[in-house]
Amino acid sequence: MGTLTTEEFRPDLADVDTRSTLDIARAMNDGDRAVPAAVTGQLPRIAAAVDAIAARMARGGRLVYAGAGTAGRLGVLDASECPPTFNADPSQVVGLIAGGPEALVRSVEGAEDAASLAHDDLKALDLCPDDTVVGVSASGRTPYAVGAVEYARDAGALTVGVACNTGSALAAAADHAIEVVVGPEFITGSTRLKSGTAQKLVLNMLSTITMIRLGKTYGNLMVDVRATNDKLRARSHRIVAQATGASDGEIAAALEATGGEVKHAILVLLGGVDAPTAARLLAEHHGHLRAALSAVP
Repeated sequence: MGTLTTEEFRPDLADVDTRSTLDIARAMNDGDRAVPAAVTGQLPRIAAAVDAIAARMARGGRLVYAGAGTAGRLGVLDASECPPTFNADPSQVVGLIAGGPEALVRSVEGAEDAASLAHDDLKALDLCPDDTVVGVSASGRTPYAVGAVEYARDAGALTVGVACNTGSALAAAADHAIEVVVGPEFITGSTRLKSGTAQKLVLNMLSTITMIRLGKTYGNLMVDVRATNDKLRARSHRIVAQATGASDGEIAAALEATGGEVKHAILVLLGGVDAPTAARLLAEHHGHLRAALSAVP
């Protein structure tokens, strides 16, 4: 562990506990600036992974995150936000954390050290070749994450490794290696800090750009948003307005006719078709609104 960049000691911060609160905040913020720059260096690898993931998900595959501790929690977080944001089926993007749901709120000692637990968790999902498993680990050596990727490759699934050290075992085991090296942590070895931020940025890209490729957005609008409360119903109305420029009355009528489906309502308004025709066109074009619009008679 002592050879890992994420575990290195920063001598310049040896007196940090004697500094003013503002100085500590400034030092921490200065260090955080390295994170987006480190992600920038991995963009070609991230893009290649997204294209491979999207191709499989278009055929019905799933995106599965697997990690321990902070990495596992970030995967579960990203997965849990896909249904409300993109109206994705909860089984489409899955987050696995070493130790199970209990590990989301408290440490489950020893769980991350057992590759066999990852094997069991993935076996329960009955992986297929169109699935993708993303192992996430700051060190790049966590047995649970590495074990998940190795099991997935043996099952014929696509694999991605996200780590914060170079030459990691996780990267070596994966089809697509994404190693975002952000340097030593502000608190030595506390990889929930810069490493966690880097992992969050990468997972944001993997899921969001994949969903864009799958037609879950129209431009940068969340046209597949699931309106389950007043806030989201208001957002749905606003999205239709931004996409079409229609009046409030026209938008309300289109949303009512389409059962509140934003994408369908936009097609009704921009394409001049009725709700059943909008539903048919979207089904024929696998939910891609631009393609459905271009096919309007």
